[in-house]
Amino acid sequence: MVCLSAAVQAQTPIKFQLDWRFEGPAALFTHPAAKGYFKQEGLDVTVDSGNGSGGAVTRVASGSYDMGFADLAALMEFNANNPDAPNKPVAVMVVYNNTPAAVLALKKTGIATPQELEGKKLGAPVFDAGRRAFPLFAQANSISKVEWTTMDPPLRETMLMRGDVDAITGFSFTSLLNLETRGIKAEDVTVFSYPDYGVKLYGNVIIASPELIKSNPAAVTAFLTAFSKGVKEVMADPKTAIESVKARDGLINVPMEERRLVMALDAVVNTADARKEGFGRLDKERLAQVAKQVEQVFETKQPIVLDEVWNGSLLPDAALLDTVLPAR
Repeated sequence: MVCLSAAVQAQTPIKFQLDWRFEGPAALFTHPAAKGYFKQEGLDVTVDSGNGSGGAVTRVASGSYDMGFADLAALMEFNANNPDAPNKPVAVMVVYNNTPAAVLALKKTGIATPQELEGKKLGAPVFDAGRRAFPLFAQANSISKVEWTTMDPPLRETMLMRGDVDAITGFSFTSLLNLETRGIKAEDVTVFSYPDYGVKLYGNVIIASPELIKSNPAAVTAFLTAFSKGVKEVMADPKTAIESVKARDGLINVPMEERRLVMALDAVVNTADARKEGFGRLDKERLAQVAKQVEQVFETKQPIVLDEVWNGSLLPDAALLDTVLPAR
């Protein structure tokens, strides 16, 4: 087999946009960068922090970034609502096989089942993935009405603690640990993870510019190869991997971010669905179902064209991908 790095022009620059800040899960990208795996594949990769999946999608679409990390539903929505966009990003690898979206409530509110959210006041930023997909959660759990309060991300958990809202939506591993840093014990929080309550959306995927895919497909495969090698090590040794995140943001709480990373790996990366479908890959029937749900909930202008949102032809060999997730 021809070495991938030989097929890629030496040190091809790749600007990569994360979905969020340099927190625990960012180690999936900062670790392979710190270990030099991208450089070994002939790539000069720059990993930048983000401010949400929507931002990652639009920045790749604008051409300011070559690749990014974003929620698949956000990608689908953008592509379906911008059918004439000249540079619609494409998902090239699944990383979060299940959505990390969840509803969280403090146990003292008495909310013990999803049905008890009926008529309650929920809070989240308007762009939050869990809030956007809440109609699917509501439909699956027979919830007909809730009231929404909008806030900036840093205020979400604080407003829950103050009682300004009865529950919040967010990534389970992010909001739960954010509550802990504010003095709330994990055992005092009720977490309704979407995948456990009937919502089988895919979560975050690696996206690429169609221009990059067309002009240098080998660079995309090289990126995914280096990334996969890094993820395998992150899975095996999160404690070491988190040091690469600290190198990017020296102010992080290392033990807390290591916990956040481990929670993310367990909740959305090394899942039963991921082991069944294979790391990085997806099930076409499930993808079609997700697309229908996104069209319905987000009321997209155009139907979602599956071939425009997913391209699995640039993935590394299965021999590598099949070694990434440890057996359970």
